[in-house]
Amino acid sequence: QVLLVESGGGLVQAGGSLRLSCAASRRTFNTYALGWFRQAPGKEREFVAAIDGQGSTSYTDSVKGRFTISGDNAKNTVSLQMHSLKPEDTAIYYCAAGPRLTLFDGEYTYWGQGTQVTVSS
Repeated sequence: QVLLVESGGGLVQAGGSLRLSCAASRRTFNTYALGWFRQAPGKEREFVAAIDGQGSTSYTDSVKGRFTISGDNAKNTVSLQMHSLKPEDTAIYYCAAGPRLTLFDGEYTYWGQGTQVTVSS
């Protein structure tokens, strides 16, 4: 059983920055891959970034160079630092845990409640 709680969402102007955090159950970071997904209004949920217990990371093309995922095993948290935000980044962002690093949401077992990110122009 893995509990995930996201925080850090908000409203920012285009070009601004936000840092999202996901607090996970104790010692999950070394056992599971942790990923970030997002879902915009009227659109399918899409992969954003993920990190595994060895520190390997993966990003969707649209956020490469702008977003950085990182983990802090001592605190059982994973963060998503977002820079140069664009209106198309507007979505509910979800943290998820799964057995391996993958971009497929169906392979993740546990999900947080989501946090809203809104980017205005």
